Amino acid sequence: MSTRTARAPRAEHRCAECGWSTPRWVGRCGQCQAWGSLTEATPLLAGAPRGAGAPAPAAPARAARRASEVVAQGRLERLPTGLAEVDRVVGGGLVPGQVLLLAGEPGAGKSTLLLAVADAVAAAAGPGAVVLYVSAEESVEQIAVRARRTGARSETLLLADDTDLGAVLGHVEQLAASSERLALLVVDSVQTVSSSEVEGRPGGVAQVMAVASALTRLAKERGLPVCLVGQVTKETTVAGPRSLEHLVDTTLTLEGDRHTALRLLRAVKNRYGPADEVACFEQTDTGLREVPDPSSLFRGTREVAVPGTCTTVTLEGRRALLAEVQALVSGTQAPIPRRAVSGLDTARTAMLTAVTEKNTTLTLHAKELYVAAAGGMRLADPATDLAVCLAVASAGMERPLPLDVAALGEVALAGDVRPVPGLQARAAEAVRLGHTRLLVPPGAADLLDTRTRAAARLEVVASLGDAVRLLLSDPSTT
Repeated sequence: MSTRTARAPRAEHRCAECGWSTPRWVGRCGQCQAWGSLTEATPLLAGAPRGAGAPAPAAPARAARRASEVVAQGRLERLPTGLAEVDRVVGGGLVPGQVLLLAGEPGAGKSTLLLAVADAVAAAAGPGAVVLYVSAEESVEQIAVRARRTGARSETLLLADDTDLGAVLGHVEQLAASSERLALLVVDSVQTVSSSEVEGRPGGVAQVMAVASALTRLAKERGLPVCLVGQVTKETTVAGPRSLEHLVDTTLTLEGDRHTALRLLRAVKNRYGPADEVACFEQTDTGLREVPDPSSLFRGTREVAVPGTCTTVTLEGRRALLAEVQALVSGTQAPIPRRAVSGLDTARTAMLTAVTEKNTTLTLHAKELYVAAAGGMRLADPATDLAVCLAVASAGMERPLPLDVAALGEVALAGDVRPVPGLQARAAEAVRLGHTRLLVPPGAADLLDTRTRAAARLEVVASLGDAVRLLLSDPSTT
């Protein structure tokens, strides 16, 4: 009687992004179209019983606890970063065992910001505490140049330049064996650190996941806050597998145009605080400077009203920021008039221009049009629609809007002005900065508190045509 031998397991390749599998390796996932995301995996034996290959039950390291007991322990202890704007974004400070990933384009200031955080934490950590900054992209001498420029001179800030994960863990073990306590670990960057025990090139899927997993395990076991720098792709997303963002506790992005000094630190994910906070920094010769009142960077300082400008208030996360929309309409002899947009969505601006032309007596299709957000700001908030339309109308009619006017509202294709979220915060910010005449959609008065209604003159406009007639048709209004 012949016996049938079990077939050897056939290797398959599985995508680390979406889980799609294929018998042979390919460079691009057939389901999510991610490049270089397939890794080799071995399935169970064919014909094996259901559940074969599952690990045997083991005693858990920590017993399950009642939720009421855990909640009763109170608030988490936080480690202030020394920068108020960073503390605002992360929720008040770093939490023991927290893994933070900071991503951004090259030159945005990621290393500069984390070096400032490391220096501030080292200076305030107390006796016997040190901060370790490990760079896999620069040498210690290169880091020292930046440290001198930004004023990072704490005696308890340690610098190292290693690209091997084992060496990074070795630094931590040496500090644990000494009398010094490690308060914070910064690794710059997670894509350039590699492990000799894992196959694959540095920055590949396997290496990135191995490094991030090891550092996360280290953070959780020792209660050590760890900050990782992450590179981005040309689409400004975090480089590497998507599971990297799921692995960390907090993901921050540092955004900004390289031609302007403004930098926005935005929370994309945060397990220990709000995930919609935004902090503002200004790039200077001595590093990143905190901007506690970012509206001052975007508001105009002119004393005489000029055509083509309108003030509005946008929400970046939960923070209200004053913004100025500028427009220029000029004649041209070219058969195809030029349209240029800076800081706003091009398609939406074209739509709002068509709505403006439809609801006014302007003829814009035969003229050149330029629309921009002042100060290098990027406006994607629909609440700025009314300001864009009024700026275009003001430029086309060559009539300035009053300086004390702020427009708040979304504009529909039919020209209707619709309500916007966060109207109270927007109105309060406009009033605080001296704009006491607010153009608001119908029903907005019920959403504002008594103080804001008393300090501002509300102009309710149901349509774009009403707003244009109110501000631009009557000469006495200017």
